[in-house]
Amino acid sequence: MKLTFIGTRGEIEARTELHARHTSLLVEYGRQRVMIDAGRDWLDRLDAYRPHAVVVTHAHPDHAFGLQHGAPCPVWLPPASREALRAYPIDDPRELPHRVPTTVEGIVFEAFPVEHSIRAPAVGYRVSAGSATIWYSPDVLHIPDRSEALGGARLYIGDGATMERSFVRRHGSTLVGHATVRTQLGWCEKEGVPRALITHCGSEIVEGDPTELNERLAAMAEKRGVEAAIACDGMEVEVR
Repeated sequence: MKLTFIGTRGEIEARTELHARHTSLLVEYGRQRVMIDAGRDWLDRLDAYRPHAVVVTHAHPDHAFGLQHGAPCPVWLPPASREALRAYPIDDPRELPHRVPTTVEGIVFEAFPVEHSIRAPAVGYRVSAGSATIWYSPDVLHIPDRSEALGGARLYIGDGATMERSFVRRHGSTLVGHATVRTQLGWCEKEGVPRALITHCGSEIVEGDPTELNERLAAMAEKRGVEAAIACDGMEVEVR
């Protein structure tokens, strides 16, 4: 399974050459290409990567507003996102149910509900192709079924909104927001995931010094027995 980080920027004003476009991951297996998320930066640009399908994590602008003019391929959506985007002119919308492994262009996606937002309920994906399994959750505060979601995964791809500073808000009795990178590395340690890549980068990462940030991340990860790095636009990774 080949992964290409075609966007790694969160919903922030700052952008750099390393983090220029809203977070999106291109997953390739065999001759098939599936794009996960298409935020506002991808409006009218989907043809650049000719995806055979688009899979959506949730309906926030930086993950789904690139579909406002439709898509040149099927779009797979978890139930809440399908309802939220019902008015979009998507010719071939397909529902991707929670906790049902679903084959999309030869790649298996299993959607796990994660805590992040009330208005735009999000999922993370357990993605499998051949003998490789990864976890992908670019916006996440908490994974309720974490052991099942991460068990056996060779790579964790997670939320880079903040390295260590709390980014949690209370909405009534519910917490919303983003887990810190430090917290997510702890999840990897507990569930035996050996490697982590951080995407959906917030201002701290986008505006910071890349070398210094990766050194800081590596030090945090080493304490947990995990290898980690910050993803940037154009980064390619093979997972076997």
